[in-house]
Amino acid sequence: MNIPVQQLQSEFKRVLLSLDFEVQRAQQCATIFAENSRDGIYTHGLNRFPTFVQYVKDGLVIPNAEITKEGGFGAIEQWNGNMGPGILNGLFCMGRAIALATGNGIGCVAVKNTNHWMRGGTYGWQAADAGMIGICFTNTIANMPPWGGIDARLGNNPLIIAVPRSGGHVVLDMAISQYSFGKLNLYKSKGEQLPLVGGYDTNGKLTTDPAAIIESQRPLPIGFWKGSGLSLVLDLLATVLSQGQSTAAVTNAGSESGVSQVFICIKPADTRQTEALIAQILDYTKSSRPETPGGHISYPGENTLRTREKSLKEGVWVDEKIWAKVQAL
Repeated sequence: MNIPVQQLQSEFKRVLLSLDFEVQRAQQCATIFAENSRDGIYTHGLNRFPTFVQYVKDGLVIPNAEITKEGGFGAIEQWNGNMGPGILNGLFCMGRAIALATGNGIGCVAVKNTNHWMRGGTYGWQAADAGMIGICFTNTIANMPPWGGIDARLGNNPLIIAVPRSGGHVVLDMAISQYSFGKLNLYKSKGEQLPLVGGYDTNGKLTTDPAAIIESQRPLPIGFWKGSGLSLVLDLLATVLSQGQSTAAVTNAGSESGVSQVFICIKPADTRQTEALIAQILDYTKSSRPETPGGHISYPGENTLRTREKSLKEGVWVDEKIWAKVQAL
């Protein structure tokens, strides 16, 4: 079923207010959850909302905890999220990175003791809307084995890179596994197989069965050993720059809370030449012959814009069972 995005937002806000969120903070969080579903990222919109509520009830997310500055020099700042909502801490940190880049050409903000930021692309779009190149990443609880291993020791650490463009921003928002766990759960809930192999089953065989991958906790890293290495260095950077918890520390604590994140902004040259260079690259990429007749080659973020437009016209698709669950909260 489809419902207006405003209705989603209103329902999220109602629930958050019942959890003692301050009005403005409830509004901000509700807006992001609704926008995530609006843009087709259901795994970090409606579908993730009941989990977020449970984290609040369990005391892992402190609704009105304020972020505090811990240090910094030049165009680099360090902040402490104080276990507040990851969405609010993320919006704040990218806002600080934008401000630093406005004055210095570049800004880097690292935060420790924060929580799941939901859709990482939110902060890429935030940077691009401000005319900035945005780069951000986070560590997570260990849920992926290192290449050559069986036991989960790496986080599926998302990486976001956004480039502003007048005709529609280019926003890469990717997990380090072939499929994020949110996407695996989405396929599982629909009873569908993955389009391509996404990990191993409990017998160590590659599979397209999302349930088998979730059970084994062995998703396939992008680029095999390359994705494994990328996950490791993202954890290193997030931990070192924020002086916060590593994937190992988050995992040993027993829940995905108190993670470390980094937000970087770069101010591009505001010229027609910059727009022309971006257009040249995208046009050349799209000039490839499609794999199938009538196929379409998209740049990162293009399908998001299509889904957003469709959702605003026709309403946001929701899983009826999860929607009913939220309404009952």
